[in-house]
Amino acid sequence: MTLNSIRKSNPQKRDILFLCLTGIFITALVFGNIVGTTKFITIFSFEMPAWLRSITPSLVRDGKTYTMSIPVGLVAYPFTFLVTDLISELFGRKKAQMVVWIGFFMNMYMLFLMSVGHWFPNTYGVSGGLNLFEGVYDFVIANTISSMIAYLIAQSVDVRLFHFWKRVTKGNYLWIRNNGSTMFSQLVDSTAILSILYFSGNLGDNITNLYLLGILIINSYLFKFLFALFDTPIVYAAVWFFKDYDEDPEGYKLFKS
Repeated sequence: MTLNSIRKSNPQKRDILFLCLTGIFITALVFGNIVGTTKFITIFSFEMPAWLRSITPSLVRDGKTYTMSIPVGLVAYPFTFLVTDLISELFGRKKAQMVVWIGFFMNMYMLFLMSVGHWFPNTYGVSGGLNLFEGVYDFVIANTISSMIAYLIAQSVDVRLFHFWKRVTKGNYLWIRNNGSTMFSQLVDSTAILSILYFSGNLGDNITNLYLLGILIINSYLFKFLFALFDTPIVYAAVWFFKDYDEDPEGYKLFKS
């Protein structure tokens, strides 16, 4: 099958594309909720000049060195905003919002299945990782509900802002609606999830006041902000490649045939 044949749309191919995007969305979402903050990873680090060091709180730097350290679960999460933007552009607001709700209920389903596994008694002498399972379960219970509240708010804001900017610009300037919706909604997400975890007592012992919480929010958002800039050419390329799949009921086409 050639690239040109893939680009030519028909109902079956359009359904396959929609299901693939939805699958990426749900996989990233479930992955993020399961692994969450079990591990922090270093994205990059650099030695800060004196002027920058003087205005950077010591909580997010080690002496002269700034390190962007994020929860491993955060690696996949920005892809959910990329997917909702693509679905919004190619399939319209209603389908994008539908995927947001599907993602929410699939995570609740995952939580239910893990709870069932927790409730049933252990078969002694057979289980190969009981302590591991119970540790993951305790972690997921503590974090998934709060993260799902933040997720539902942020993703809904993203979808609505995307289509607000699309109407305002009459379908032009994809970069405005892509970045304008994603950057703001990810700020909402970072603020909501970390605030909920803070007030529920599920952050680390060192986060003892709102100032330190604010630093965490900024550090988390910075990664998402940079990812939003990075994904703009990906969105343009994908929309151009799949322009024949466009069934947006609003009727705005970025790439006209």
